[in-house]
Amino acid sequence: INETINKKSIIVTGCNVNTINISLSNKRFEKILSEFDIIHPDGIGIYLASRLLYGQKGFSSRFTGSDFYSHLINSAIENNWSFYFFGDEEKTLKLITKNLPKIKIAGFCNGFNYDNNDLIVKINNSNPDILIVGLGSPKQEQWIIENKRNINTKVIIAVGDGIKVFAGTKKRGPKFIQKIGLEWFVRFLYEPKRLWKRYFIGIPLFIFRVIKFKLLNTKAG
Repeated sequence: INETINKKSIIVTGCNVNTINISLSNKRFEKILSEFDIIHPDGIGIYLASRLLYGQKGFSSRFTGSDFYSHLINSAIENNWSFYFFGDEEKTLKLITKNLPKIKIAGFCNGFNYDNNDLIVKINNSNPDILIVGLGSPKQEQWIIENKRNINTKVIIAVGDGIKVFAGTKKRGPKFIQKIGLEWFVRFLYEPKRLWKRYFIGIPLFIFRVIKFKLLNTKAG
């Protein structure tokens, strides 16, 4: 890619317990996150931490990436916005059109077998309004920061495994499970080998860090 496209894209990602844990042990990732235009709170852990640390000034309600993507899909249909999906597997990507026949899709590329220069050419040639990147953290955020100047699109959103929401394959559990904030446990039941460390080591580590931060700031105050 020889030419840099001057048009600035708005870049968006979510911040959940896993994201916080990675950023606290990876200074490079922390810096990468600081370059995003919008970071939306993602999940029950971030909501509870905000309430513990800031009380009534914390987040007023829980919000997940899956909730956000549902709103995005509805807005895209209303406004005829087009998507390019980059990430996940071919079989998942192929289900998006079937699950969401009303959305406008500019193109697809899986997240495991691609040539980066060729991918950027394809994205720009398809001219999407929104580029969805689902490579998992921190890889997806790093890819966006490294490539955003060469991409001609209005919005770039890092979604982790959120592409499965568009495909209709992400398991969220019943509504009452969602309301009490146990969606993470449902995901663990479906993918225990991949997620056990993130949840059963990552969550206690996050709780420890939040309590430590709270105590240190209480003493300082």
